[in-house]
Amino acid sequence: MPVKILMVCLGNICRSPLAEGILQSKLPAGDFIVDSAGTGNWHAGEGPDRRSVATAKNRGLDISCQKARQIKVSDFDTFDHIYVMDTSNLSDVQKLAPNASAKAKVKLMMNEVHPGKNVNVPDPYYGGPEGFDNVYDMLDEACEIVARKLLKEHS
Repeated sequence: MPVKILMVCLGNICRSPLAEGILQSKLPAGDFIVDSAGTGNWHAGEGPDRRSVATAKNRGLDISCQKARQIKVSDFDTFDHIYVMDTSNLSDVQKLAPNASAKAKVKLMMNEVHPGKNVNVPDPYYGGPEGFDNVYDMLDEACEIVARKLLKEHS
């Protein structure tokens, strides 16, 4: 059975779609399933922000087919690992967790790079394209560490 990983940000159109695409590119598809969601439902059914799509495309990834959705309680049963992009997402997702074991699945993404420092992946939505490049670089570094850990744990 494949290992399932969920990436979560606020609206599921900027950061988590990038994280989904980046991590997916680093893991064998048959063994791992990567998805993304947002804590809010404002963009449900929409594709990723055009700037996220362009940034991913410039790095050789196509995330244009993704569709935004809101995280739901059943995701805690479906997914083995849940990574959030910032401390606000962390709080929101932990509040949604139905129990302690579900809550334990939720981790702050950049703690993979900077353990215990609670570094946020900044939301690039209101900035220019350089913010998306910065977010991509941060997520690429974190996803490389996550991919290595997952491959080691599940080999």
